[in-house]
Amino acid sequence: MDVEALLQTIPPLAVYLLVGGVVGVESLGIPLPGEIVLVSAALMSSHHDLAVNPIGVGLAAVIGAVVGDSIGYSVGRRFGMPLFDRLGRRFPKHFGPGHVLLAERTFERWGVRAVFFGRFIALLRIFAGPLAGALKMPYPRFLVANISGGICWAGGTTAAVYFAGIAAERWLQRFSWIALVIAILCGVTAALLLRERTSRAIAELEAEHYRNAGSTGPDQPATSSAS
Repeated sequence: MDVEALLQTIPPLAVYLLVGGVVGVESLGIPLPGEIVLVSAALMSSHHDLAVNPIGVGLAAVIGAVVGDSIGYSVGRRFGMPLFDRLGRRFPKHFGPGHVLLAERTFERWGVRAVFFGRFIALLRIFAGPLAGALKMPYPRFLVANISGGICWAGGTTAAVYFAGIAAERWLQRFSWIALVIAILCGVTAALLLRERTSRAIAELEAEHYRNAGSTGPDQPATSSAS
């Protein structure tokens, strides 16, 4: 299969909509691979034979991030912290006690800066909007951090990946697609390593939560016959 010919059949507008949609839904609080989609689209924009524009990719990601976070903020403000309890019961792998505790402690430590820097961290990208709303963070402060974080994350990521792709194409020429695959694999590997580190922190917080609650963890056998 000719990969380049296949990519040329994808309309640029579809790429922008996909980037904005995935980033926006992730920012709403639904776990999706927003960063991977953004990096892939930015790499596509660096290839001179494709019509995808890096400005369009970055702008779509910024709009998706800001709109998604703002909707998430509204939802969190409307339903408060009980929202995370309900989500934790239904989706423990994404909204368990450890996830919420880690995000909440980050907000306690960093305040509104957690919204800005959270854009660069997978866990906080999901929690930043809803949790900021649930904790009643003033919306003007949230919006400033939301917009600035979205611009720095989306714009910075797009620019870095775009120029890295241009450099790869100039230096490697005929092997540029090999470089593209290697770059994607490196990005995915780095994301997985960060996720593993976050998972360990979440597991520790969940164990602490169950100890404080005086109950057993989800993977531990119950010591009582009562249900």
